[in-house]
Amino acid sequence: MPDSQGPHQDPRHNVAWRAAREWQQRARQTRAGGLLGTLKLLLTWLLFGAMMIVAMVLGLFFLLLGWALLPILRYRMKKRMERMRADQAEDVGGGFHYRETRYRESHGDAGSYREQRVLEGDYELKDEAADDGSSDKK
Repeated sequence: MPDSQGPHQDPRHNVAWRAAREWQQRARQTRAGGLLGTLKLLLTWLLFGAMMIVAMVLGLFFLLLGWALLPILRYRMKKRMERMRADQAEDVGGGFHYRETRYRESHGDAGSYREQRVLEGDYELKDEAADDGSSDKK
């Protein structure tokens, strides 16, 4: 009775099996370096550890620097907000209509700035019906 696995099913003839065996042999050869390989590995780990320590120290330094600068930044932002509020605050005697009229009359059609004096006070429009009624009585 022939072998049920056949010659192609033998693990020694499998391409992946052969590649794994070659990889194992190469790994054994590099491990056989002895003292030189051990020193390389040790120096690599020491270098990696030193880089991690330097990175942690730098991170801690920048964290503390950021915390130290926060009050200064908060003070500057508070002053900027106060300045913006003061710029947007209304005058005691004037409201929106005064500011809007002042803006329209001080800015020309082309967007250029020209200073004009605005007369302040209360104004009333005359009723057109009253004007027309006097002319109808003739």
